Amino acid sequence: MEKFNYKKSAEILSLSASLTDFTYKKHCHEEYAIGVTLRGIQQYNLDGSLQSSHKNGVMLFNPEQTHDGSSYDRAGIDYVMLYIKPTLIQEILGNKELHFTSPILYDNKLAQCILALSHAIQNGKEEALCNELLLTLLDLVSHTEIITDRRTNNNLVKKAKEMMYCSLEHVLKLDDLCKEFDLSKYQFIREFKTHTGISPYQFFLNCKVEHAKQSIEKTKDIYAAVVDCGFVDLTHLNRHFKSVFGITAHEYRLQLH
Repeated sequence: MEKFNYKKSAEILSLSASLTDFTYKKHCHEEYAIGVTLRGIQQYNLDGSLQSSHKNGVMLFNPEQTHDGSSYDRAGIDYVMLYIKPTLIQEILGNKELHFTSPILYDNKLAQCILALSHAIQNGKEEALCNELLLTLLDLVSHTEIITDRRTNNNLVKKAKEMMYCSLEHVLKLDDLCKEFDLSKYQFIREFKTHTGISPYQFFLNCKVEHAKQSIEKTKDIYAAVVDCGFVDLTHLNRHFKSVFGITAHEYRLQLH
Protein backbone atom coordinates (compact mmCIF):
# COMPACT_ATOMS: atom_id res chain seq x y z
CA MET A 1 0.00 0.00 0.00
CA GLU A 2 1.33 3.42 -0.94
CA LYS A 3 1.71 5.88 1.94
CA PHE A 4 2.53 9.58 1.71
CA ASN A 5 2.47 11.52 4.99
CA TYR A 6 3.07 15.28 4.79
CA LYS A 7 3.62 17.51 7.83
CA LYS A 8 4.83 21.11 8.03
CA SER A 9 6.64 23.07 10.73
CA ALA A 10 8.97 26.08 10.78
CA GLU A 11 8.28 26.59 7.04
CA ILE A 12 9.71 23.15 6.28
CA LEU A 13 7.59 20.47 4.61
CA SER A 14 8.37 16.91 5.64
CA LEU A 15 7.35 13.83 3.66
CA SER A 16 7.46 10.28 5.00
CA ALA A 17 6.73 7.88 2.15
CA SER A 18 6.45 4.18 1.45
CA LEU A 19 5.71 2.96 -2.06
CA THR A 20 5.93 0.00 -4.39
CA ASP A 21 4.16 0.52 -7.72
CA PHE A 22 3.77 4.31 -7.64
CA THR A 23 5.91 6.25 -10.12
CA TYR A 24 6.51 10.00 -10.00
CA LYS A 25 6.17 11.73 -13.33
CA LYS A 26 8.90 14.13 -14.40
CA HIS A 27 8.60 17.27 -12.26
CA CYS A 28 10.56 19.77 -10.17
CA HIS A 29 10.12 21.68 -6.91
CA GLU A 30 10.66 25.32 -6.08
CA GLU A 31 12.32 24.26 -2.84
CA TYR A 32 15.54 22.46 -2.01
CA ALA A 33 14.75 18.79 -1.40
CA ILE A 34 16.91 16.79 1.01
CA GLY A 35 16.06 13.21 1.89
CA VAL A 36 17.20 9.77 3.01
CA THR A 37 16.37 6.34 1.59
CA LEU A 38 15.43 4.07 4.49
CA ARG A 39 14.64 0.83 2.66
CA GLY A 40 15.05 -0.48 -0.86
CA ILE A 41 16.56 1.26 -3.87
CA GLN A 42 15.10 4.53 -5.11
CA GLN A 43 15.77 5.33 -8.76
CA TYR A 44 15.25 8.54 -10.67
CA ASN A 45 16.48 10.36 -13.74
CA LEU A 46 18.23 13.61 -12.88
CA ASP A 47 19.97 15.95 -15.34
CA GLY A 48 20.05 13.24 -17.98
CA SER A 49 21.54 10.48 -15.83
CA LEU A 50 20.01 7.62 -13.85
CA GLN A 51 20.55 7.85 -10.09
CA SER A 52 20.12 5.03 -7.57
CA SER A 53 19.83 5.77 -3.87
CA HIS A 54 20.34 2.68 -1.71
CA LYS A 55 19.65 2.36 2.02
CA ASN A 56 21.03 5.37 3.96
CA GLY A 57 21.63 7.29 0.75
CA VAL A 58 21.22 11.06 1.19
CA MET A 59 19.43 12.57 -1.82
CA LEU A 60 20.07 16.22 -2.66
CA PHE A 61 17.98 18.23 -5.14
CA ASN A 62 18.45 21.86 -6.09
CA PRO A 63 15.38 24.05 -6.71
CA GLU A 64 13.76 23.49 -10.11
CA GLN A 65 15.93 20.44 -10.77
CA THR A 66 13.83 18.13 -12.93
CA HIS A 67 13.47 14.48 -11.90
CA ASP A 68 11.08 11.54 -11.78
CA GLY A 69 11.13 8.67 -9.28
CA SER A 70 10.25 5.05 -8.60
CA SER A 71 11.27 1.93 -6.72
CA TYR A 72 13.95 -0.25 -8.33
CA ASP A 73 11.76 -3.34 -7.87
CA ARG A 74 8.47 -4.51 -6.38
CA ALA A 75 10.06 -4.82 -2.94
CA GLY A 76 9.37 -1.08 -2.69
CA ILE A 77 11.06 1.79 -0.88
CA ASP A 78 10.70 3.80 2.31
CA TYR A 79 12.18 7.28 2.48
CA VAL A 80 11.87 10.72 4.04
CA MET A 81 12.23 14.07 2.30
CA LEU A 82 12.48 17.65 3.53
CA TYR A 83 11.44 20.57 1.30
CA ILE A 84 13.09 23.84 2.32
CA LYS A 85 12.44 27.23 0.69
CA PRO A 86 15.50 28.91 -0.89
CA THR A 87 14.71 32.17 0.95
CA LEU A 88 14.89 30.36 4.28
CA ILE A 89 18.25 28.82 3.45
CA GLN A 90 19.61 32.17 2.21
CA GLU A 91 18.49 33.80 5.45
CA ILE A 92 20.32 31.20 7.51
CA LEU A 93 23.44 31.16 5.32
CA GLY A 94 23.72 34.93 5.04
CA ASN A 95 22.18 35.45 1.59
CA LYS A 96 24.43 32.88 -0.02
CA GLU A 97 22.89 30.54 -2.58
CA LEU A 98 23.31 26.85 -1.91
CA HIS A 99 24.01 24.55 -4.84
CA PHE A 100 24.44 20.81 -4.46
CA THR A 101 27.12 19.28 -6.64
CA SER A 102 26.52 15.61 -5.75
CA PRO A 103 23.01 14.14 -6.13
CA ILE A 104 23.57 11.29 -3.65
CA LEU A 105 25.89 11.05 -0.65
CA TYR A 106 26.50 8.32 1.92
CA ASP A 107 27.17 10.33 5.05
CA ASN A 108 25.78 8.83 8.25
CA LYS A 109 25.98 12.04 10.30
CA LEU A 110 24.16 14.01 7.62
CA ALA A 111 21.53 11.28 7.27
CA GLN A 112 20.92 11.29 11.03
CA CYS A 113 20.45 15.09 11.02
CA ILE A 114 17.86 14.81 8.25
CA LEU A 115 16.04 12.01 10.06
CA ALA A 116 16.03 13.93 13.35
CA LEU A 117 14.40 16.97 11.74
CA SER A 118 11.94 14.83 9.79
CA HIS A 119 10.98 12.94 12.95
CA ALA A 120 10.45 16.16 14.88
CA ILE A 121 8.17 17.61 12.19
CA GLN A 122 6.23 14.39 11.63
CA ASN A 123 5.58 14.06 15.36
CA GLY A 124 4.50 17.65 15.91
CA LYS A 125 7.42 18.76 18.06
CA GLU A 126 7.80 22.41 19.02
CA GLU A 127 8.73 24.78 16.19
CA ALA A 128 11.68 26.06 18.25
CA LEU A 129 13.17 22.56 18.26
CA CYS A 130 12.62 22.21 14.51
CA ASN A 131 14.40 25.53 13.96
CA GLU A 132 17.39 24.35 15.98
CA LEU A 133 17.54 21.06 14.10
CA LEU A 134 17.39 22.93 10.79
CA LEU A 135 20.34 25.09 11.82
CA THR A 136 22.32 21.98 12.73
CA LEU A 137 21.44 20.37 9.41
CA LEU A 138 22.41 23.40 7.32
CA ASP A 139 25.62 23.88 9.25
CA LEU A 140 26.55 20.31 8.39
CA VAL A 141 25.34 20.36 4.80
CA SER A 142 27.19 23.60 4.08
CA HIS A 143 30.45 21.79 4.84
CA THR A 144 29.64 18.77 2.69
CA GLU A 145 29.99 18.37 -1.08
CA ILE A 146 28.35 21.64 -2.08
CA ILE A 147 29.28 25.12 -3.16
CA THR A 148 27.69 28.34 -1.93
CA ASP A 149 27.81 30.58 -4.91
CA ARG A 150 25.43 32.35 -7.25
CA ARG A 151 24.39 30.26 -10.23
CA THR A 152 24.12 31.64 -13.70
CA ASN A 153 20.92 31.01 -15.61
CA ASN A 154 20.12 31.20 -19.29
CA ASN A 155 18.44 34.57 -19.88
CA LEU A 156 15.80 33.14 -22.17
CA VAL A 157 14.81 30.49 -19.66
CA LYS A 158 14.82 32.97 -16.77
CA LYS A 159 12.57 35.41 -18.63
CA ALA A 160 10.27 32.63 -19.83
CA LYS A 161 9.85 31.33 -16.29
CA GLU A 162 8.99 34.83 -15.04
CA MET A 163 6.32 35.16 -17.73
CA MET A 164 4.84 31.79 -16.79
CA TYR A 165 4.78 32.64 -13.08
CA CYS A 166 2.74 35.75 -13.89
CA SER A 167 0.00 33.85 -15.71
CA LEU A 168 -0.55 30.66 -13.73
CA GLU A 169 -4.31 31.24 -13.60
CA HIS A 170 -4.49 30.92 -17.40
CA VAL A 171 -3.53 28.31 -19.98
CA LEU A 172 0.01 28.37 -21.33
CA LYS A 173 0.27 31.02 -24.05
CA LEU A 174 3.11 29.59 -26.08
CA ASP A 175 2.58 32.13 -28.88
CA ASP A 176 3.27 35.02 -26.49
CA LEU A 177 6.47 33.40 -25.29
CA CYS A 178 7.69 32.70 -28.81
CA LYS A 179 6.91 36.27 -29.86
CA GLU A 180 8.87 37.61 -26.88
CA PHE A 181 12.00 35.73 -27.96
CA ASP A 182 11.44 35.87 -31.71
CA LEU A 183 11.53 32.08 -32.01
CA SER A 184 9.28 29.52 -33.60
CA LYS A 185 7.36 27.21 -31.27
CA TYR A 186 9.70 24.34 -31.99
CA GLN A 187 12.81 26.47 -31.49
CA PHE A 188 11.51 27.77 -28.17
CA ILE A 189 10.48 24.33 -26.90
CA ARG A 190 13.87 22.87 -27.86
CA GLU A 191 15.78 25.75 -26.23
CA PHE A 192 13.76 25.61 -23.02
CA LYS A 193 14.01 21.85 -22.70
CA THR A 194 17.77 21.89 -23.38
CA HIS A 195 18.35 24.15 -20.35
CA THR A 196 15.74 22.73 -17.96
CA GLY A 197 15.27 19.09 -18.92
CA ILE A 198 11.53 19.60 -19.11
CA SER A 199 9.17 21.01 -21.74
CA PRO A 200 7.55 24.46 -21.29
CA TYR A 201 4.13 22.82 -20.90
CA GLN A 202 5.38 20.38 -18.26
CA PHE A 203 7.14 23.18 -16.38
CA PHE A 204 4.07 25.43 -16.50
CA LEU A 205 1.79 22.65 -15.27
CA ASN A 206 4.27 21.79 -12.53
CA CYS A 207 4.26 25.44 -11.39
CA LYS A 208 0.47 25.43 -11.25
CA VAL A 209 0.54 22.34 -9.02
CA GLU A 210 3.24 23.84 -6.76
CA HIS A 211 1.28 27.06 -6.34
CA ALA A 212 -1.94 25.13 -5.73
CA LYS A 213 -0.12 23.36 -2.88
CA GLN A 214 0.96 26.71 -1.43
CA SER A 215 -2.60 28.06 -1.76
CA ILE A 216 -3.99 25.04 0.10
CA GLU A 217 -1.42 25.50 2.86
CA LYS A 218 -2.49 29.14 3.32
CA THR A 219 -6.27 28.89 2.93
CA LYS A 220 -7.08 25.18 3.44
CA ASP A 221 -9.48 25.69 0.52
CA ILE A 222 -8.92 23.27 -2.35
CA TYR A 223 -11.62 24.85 -4.50
CA ALA A 224 -9.97 28.26 -4.23
CA ALA A 225 -6.74 26.59 -5.41
CA VAL A 226 -8.60 25.20 -8.43
CA VAL A 227 -9.75 28.69 -9.42
CA ASP A 228 -6.59 30.60 -8.50
CA CYS A 229 -4.31 28.25 -10.40
CA GLY A 230 -6.48 27.83 -13.48
CA PHE A 231 -7.47 24.17 -13.25
CA VAL A 232 -10.63 23.05 -15.02
CA ASP A 233 -12.07 21.43 -11.89
CA LEU A 234 -11.02 19.55 -8.75
CA THR A 235 -10.56 16.31 -10.68
CA HIS A 236 -8.12 18.09 -12.99
CA LEU A 237 -6.13 19.43 -10.02
CA ASN A 238 -6.19 16.12 -8.15
CA ARG A 239 -4.89 14.17 -11.14
CA HIS A 240 -1.84 16.38 -11.59
CA PHE A 241 -1.34 16.94 -7.84
CA LYS A 242 -1.10 13.20 -7.27
CA SER A 243 1.45 12.73 -10.05
CA VAL A 244 3.81 15.10 -8.20
CA PHE A 245 3.03 14.53 -4.50
CA GLY A 246 1.62 11.00 -4.43
CA ILE A 247 -1.72 12.06 -2.93
CA THR A 248 -4.65 14.20 -4.07
CA ALA A 249 -5.06 17.86 -3.15
CA HIS A 250 -7.95 16.87 -0.86
CA GLU A 251 -5.82 14.26 0.94
CA TYR A 252 -3.02 16.80 1.30
CA ARG A 253 -5.38 19.33 2.89
CA LEU A 254 -6.54 16.72 5.41
CA GLN A 255 -2.91 16.16 6.50
CA LEU A 256 -2.36 19.84 7.26
CA HIS A 257 -2.91 21.13 10.78
